Amino acid sequence: MARPSHPDLVHFALAVGGFAIGTTEFATMSLLPYFARDLGISAPAAGHAISAYALGVVLGAPLIAVLSARLARRTLLIGLMLVFAFANGLTGLVPSYKSMLVLRFISGLPHGAYFGVAMLVAASLVPAEKRAQAAARVLMGLTVATIIGVPSANWLGQAIGWRWAFGIVAVLSLLTATLVALFAPHQPPEEGASPLTELGALKNRDVLLTLAIGAVGFGGLFAVYTFLADTLLSVTGVAESAVPLVFAVFGMGMMAGLMIVPRFAHGRLMATAGWLLVWFAVTLALYTLAVGRLSTITLSVFAIGLGGALGPILQTRLMDVAGKAQTLAAALNHSAFNAANALGPFLGGIAIAHGFGLASTGVVGSGLALAGLAIWAVALKLQR
Repeated sequence: MARPSHPDLVHFALAVGGFAIGTTEFATMSLLPYFARDLGISAPAAGHAISAYALGVVLGAPLIAVLSARLARRTLLIGLMLVFAFANGLTGLVPSYKSMLVLRFISGLPHGAYFGVAMLVAASLVPAEKRAQAAARVLMGLTVATIIGVPSANWLGQAIGWRWAFGIVAVLSLLTATLVALFAPHQPPEEGASPLTELGALKNRDVLLTLAIGAVGFGGLFAVYTFLADTLLSVTGVAESAVPLVFAVFGMGMMAGLMIVPRFAHGRLMATAGWLLVWFAVTLALYTLAVGRLSTITLSVFAIGLGGALGPILQTRLMDVAGKAQTLAAALNHSAFNAANALGPFLGGIAIAHGFGLASTGVVGSGLALAGLAIWAVALKLQR
């Protein structure tokens, strides 16, 4: 007889994986000057390592979801974290820039599939009205990484070397694999599961529109986040020591949003998503006016962070509309967010390059939120 799984223990195990992934994803940006100097490359060239990771996420999420359709979810999660541990561990040993690029790409491959499958497992252990909260718990590991993991990795990189940060991520990944093996339930693949069944998600209008909402609407947050450090130093005029504290406040805003918003979303997923997009549009527009003082920009980024609850809301919506293509739809949600992570900074960078200033990223972000709201309106109309 299979032993029962305690939801809190499973959610904790899955959140540890989110913490490991979040730490390596965001800390790589803060460690860029150190590994660029060590490997003898320029900062722009080192930035390609970050792009290689993002490319791995975008390609790996759908590919792994389709190819693993007949695997039990626990087995898949363990395998993904073992690959993540292997790739990050070797990243800490790389002798050259080329090997760094290859290993960052491999590190990104499990990212989207892990979060997608982890949220499906987390949601399966709770009543229907708590699914959004369960998905938020998994994402909370990533949020904690932005508050604790990233500053710690940066400090570690300064104190004893950037390579150790990736080694610690590898250890956390192995810990996740162990915890998942101990606590997660064995969930065999659904009857009739196959790669073709998963690919059915790509023909589902509701799935595609939900993904589009995230890919566009979430781009505004990344437009501001990417250029936040430069804005704080060049526009707000704060000391470098204050920059990590503002990023931590951003993470605290996201954590508050993940803890509060999903509690009220059951039965109102689309309405909640719509209000969050409106929230983004307003708070991102106000950010443009708040950059002049440390107190106002800190309050502003906390408010923007609250909108991060859009992630589990859209993830839960996908569970409702994906039918039998649950794994691919869930994994694609994280490809969509990485598309947002590319779109927001790209458009923000264009605005800055054309002389509108760093504060203009807030206007760009607000525009993306409104574009996401337009897609949401189309999805709502078609649903009705």
